[in-house]
Amino acid sequence: MPDGVTPLILLALALVLVAEFVNGWTDAPNAIATVVSTRVLSPGAAVLLAVVLNTLGALSGTAVAATIGKGFASPADVTPATVGAAMTGIILWSTFAWRLGLPTSESHALVAGLTGAVLATAGPDKLLSDGWIKTLQGIGFSSVLGFSVSLALMIAIFWLFRFVSPSIVRATFSRAQIASAAFMAFSHGSNDAQKFMGAFSLTLVAGGLLPEFSVPLWVILLCAATMGLGTAIGGWRIIHTLGVRITRLEPVHGFAAETGAATVIEIASRFGIPLSTTHTIATAIMGVGASQRLSAVRWGVAGEMVMAWIITFPACAAIGWLTGTAFKLLGWV
Repeated sequence: MPDGVTPLILLALALVLVAEFVNGWTDAPNAIATVVSTRVLSPGAAVLLAVVLNTLGALSGTAVAATIGKGFASPADVTPATVGAAMTGIILWSTFAWRLGLPTSESHALVAGLTGAVLATAGPDKLLSDGWIKTLQGIGFSSVLGFSVSLALMIAIFWLFRFVSPSIVRATFSRAQIASAAFMAFSHGSNDAQKFMGAFSLTLVAGGLLPEFSVPLWVILLCAATMGLGTAIGGWRIIHTLGVRITRLEPVHGFAAETGAATVIEIASRFGIPLSTTHTIATAIMGVGASQRLSAVRWGVAGEMVMAWIITFPACAAIGWLTGTAFKLLGWV
């Protein structure tokens, strides 16, 4: 075993990768749900697109990773056990929601789990507010802007193509949706993939394997590949929920939803705001559905998703706190 690497550090790093894998089957499918449901791309081609563009997005910056790594607690106050406790909450809660076909927010699971774990292992005085301020900003970005930008884009498309035959519209946006799906996958990587890169790097700092917080290239590639594997293996439940159950989608709707959501996510990423890509694409799909008529959206399904999002915060915080407390009693902190 390399110098300085302890079993506890290895356990924490493994839990981060498991959480990233779970993120791949519960959150990353958001990027390709609409392009699969509209049959513009086959599932296999869509997964390949998601893996490649998510990786490129993850390589495009580290502002969100820095928020996760330094915005909720100082790296000096975090131990590998703290990170491991936070990841346990994500893994348990997200796997439960995945079994129900509910697209949870790994962003909110991560910040809640990390907060609960820091409370247990370091105490409330070690928590920082900066990360939570950006998280609350992200909720506004994802819910309000995700819905309104996609709704406005859909209305604009309706107006511009109002004299064009439906067959030409479908053919045009079947091609355009490939580009919008690529944009969505890239933006997902630029925001969502970075969160677990931040957690992985935070563990390396806490374990004394990095002198200060940074995100090495090998960490980016490892986390991106792990997330892609999770998407390929278990993403279809979430694709069905987002692409079929919320509202009926045609390629033009998929294009508007993906473009609107990806634009919002990309702006947030550049400001280091860790928003929920699940919230953003889901509310974007609701927006394009509402552009036809309000009854086109299955609001009961949407309500189930919103309830899962709300419960994510206390559930993951509680699991993170309980696991952190257990680790502390075992002397692992």
